[in-house]
Amino acid sequence: MSGPPASVRPAAPAPDAEALQEFVTVRDWLRYAVSQFQSAGLVYGHGTQDAYDEAAYLILHTLHLPLDRLEPFLDARLLGAERADLSQVLRRRVKERIPAAYLTNEAWLGDFRFYVDERVIVPRSYFAELLEEALAPWIPDPERIDSALDLCTGSGCLAIVMAHAFPHARIDAADLSADALEVARRNVADYGLGERVELVRSDLFGALAGRRYDLIVSNPPYVTGPAMRALPAEYRHEPEIALAAGEDGLAAVRRILADAPRHLTPGGILAVEVGHNRAIVEAAFPALPFTWLESRSGTGMVFLISGDQFG
Repeated sequence: MSGPPASVRPAAPAPDAEALQEFVTVRDWLRYAVSQFQSAGLVYGHGTQDAYDEAAYLILHTLHLPLDRLEPFLDARLLGAERADLSQVLRRRVKERIPAAYLTNEAWLGDFRFYVDERVIVPRSYFAELLEEALAPWIPDPERIDSALDLCTGSGCLAIVMAHAFPHARIDAADLSADALEVARRNVADYGLGERVELVRSDLFGALAGRRYDLIVSNPPYVTGPAMRALPAEYRHEPEIALAAGEDGLAAVRRILADAPRHLTPGGILAVEVGHNRAIVEAAFPALPFTWLESRSGTGMVFLISGDQFG
């Protein structure tokens, strides 16, 4: 997760309606948006990493243009209604510090698009890259995974990606939040996976008694107390229940490690995302032989352990 800015600068005054008429083309609006975002000191990390990418995304989405083709449209002239729409979206991003994903109600993990709103955190998991290769080499044959669990599913994004990575698996997607499960239900339906993905309201493993899995994946709350107190405004739009994990960030991880062995099949694997908390995890569980995974966007953010390694 991105850290808070050193300081938050006040936004430049918004231009009046007459001044907005001077912004004629997509290029004009792109320049204006980047300037506004930079001046306001916005914080990113909900799908984009800087002012330019976020401005381009919001402009293309608002104008219903392909998200991967900005250049052909830069000199296109905008209608009055389009300028009004852009003005409203950009104003909300700056004034209310709403993450772009909530303004557009969409988020992406690789090639997968998901509906999101403020009932769920914006999907941004290192698992997305790891699941592109179906957790190889730790899972040598994806077709032999028959049962899997996405614990703390939120929007259902990882359960859906898992359903594509492991084509024969039945997947449980569990979350404590009934609101989050409503969002997950919409995404599961959008992908036509209602027959393979079961949504379960559960406080971690609480409602999963007797269920065992070849693979358990979890992106649980893991933000430490100091990090929660320093969260930028953008991240405070997300449900606190999906972020905060006690002072040391391990409140959920401790419970997952305590209960996971009873829910793994022989040879089953547990993989948990903990962000930058690797040192905290290793200090808290020195006897457990974690394997720390590598992805394109980070190393040591996800640990893996098999059922027979719990001792």
